[in-house]
Amino acid sequence: MDAADLAFAGLARQAALVASGEVSSRELVDVCLERIERLDPRLNAFRIVYGERARLEADQADGRRGAGGASASDRPLLGVPIAVKDDMDVAGERTCQGSNAMETPAAADSEIVRRLRDAGAIVIGKTNVPELTMWPFTETATFGITRNPWDPQRTPGGSSGGSGSAVAAGLVAAATASDGLGSIRIPAACNGLFGLKAQKGRVPIGPRTDDAWHGLVHYGTLTRSVADTALFLDVVADRPSWGSFSDAAAQTPGQLRIALSFKIPPPLMAPVAGVVREAVEQLAAVLRSLGHTVIERDPDYDAGAMMRGLSRFTRGVLDDAHGKEHPERLERRTRAMMRLGQLTPRSVLARSRAEEGAVAERLGRLWDDVDVLLTPSLTDLPLPVGKYEGRGALWTFNGVSRFVPHLGPWNMTGQPAASIPAGFSPDGVPLAAQLVGRAGDEATLLSLSAQLEAARPWADRRPALAGA
Repeated sequence: MDAADLAFAGLARQAALVASGEVSSRELVDVCLERIERLDPRLNAFRIVYGERARLEADQADGRRGAGGASASDRPLLGVPIAVKDDMDVAGERTCQGSNAMETPAAADSEIVRRLRDAGAIVIGKTNVPELTMWPFTETATFGITRNPWDPQRTPGGSSGGSGSAVAAGLVAAATASDGLGSIRIPAACNGLFGLKAQKGRVPIGPRTDDAWHGLVHYGTLTRSVADTALFLDVVADRPSWGSFSDAAAQTPGQLRIALSFKIPPPLMAPVAGVVREAVEQLAAVLRSLGHTVIERDPDYDAGAMMRGLSRFTRGVLDDAHGKEHPERLERRTRAMMRLGQLTPRSVLARSRAEEGAVAERLGRLWDDVDVLLTPSLTDLPLPVGKYEGRGALWTFNGVSRFVPHLGPWNMTGQPAASIPAGFSPDGVPLAAQLVGRAGDEATLLSLSAQLEAARPWADRRPALAGA
């Protein structure tokens, strides 16, 4: 296997190769580090890379495997490099969140990082994010512009944009991601990856509390395949009552009833680009060919509840800003978003939290009649880089809200939702669709996504920039 094939082999395959001794962890880490050194100057996916530390840990992993001190069941990611989004703590390193407002290193790993290390994974670096993880693009005054390997003039999305760019370019097989209003699914869509926001609370977000962004924040991963995401979740997630994520992904779904909706959740208004609509409709046709029933049915969105739910975002940004050591260093646009958070009445926030169950019940009625909801992930192609450079907070917020309107409601309800590749535009830019499951039912999303991946494989596609 040549170096490029190894880099794009995926998380599960890399883990199997290291476990069998066919490839050493040191060889795998060296391949990733060489690709980062060669390609990341054009992408800016990583804020910091731990080259020597990763090589040392790789040598230790090889020694442990050679001495018979680890099994695949005990340490399923032994010797496999992963990247960590820079809103999660890595012990001894700053958690910058896209700014220079923090100087003190984290005292301990975030829980998700601790679980990855316990599984044998090697943290190879931290990936770039927009400041305070606010935007669906990854551009900051401190760390620069992160670019999409499929088209460097477009964004890899946000806020997990560095993670998405790194995985799509074959710099790592998996990277952590977080999702407050779509930030796993947005970079998955922009970069031709699979991204599942699991059921709220399934993946621990400690040391952050469950009230991060007032209940909107979920943790997860970005990978090239459904099986890779399932393996990652088996390592970091609390085990569901229905079994393992990998077992679910390996199952063939029964005949499902799927609702297709292009409706923009009110009060937002936005057109869905023709190329996006066509891609989602083609995916619906594939689902029908696989024996599923696809009907047109819209969720029962409540405009008032959706609007009030945004208070959780604006107040969450304010909370994050207040937690910084040097908030005066934050960008002008970020400080304007802080003022918006200050102007958000506490009564509106309290009402949004109080009606959370009612909103979930209202939207959840759709699943009395269907098994899965199918929508666009984004309303258009990935944004051009610099589109909002120099723009104010409200202009940016209003603009990006029309780019990602289908994603946020499912952070409010907490139910699982995934972005799945849906082909490419005529210019070779990834397209995507969103699949939303009933509460607690990641299993159906994984099995259906794996079936679609088998019918229309995507993981073998590589950006020209990163193909060799």
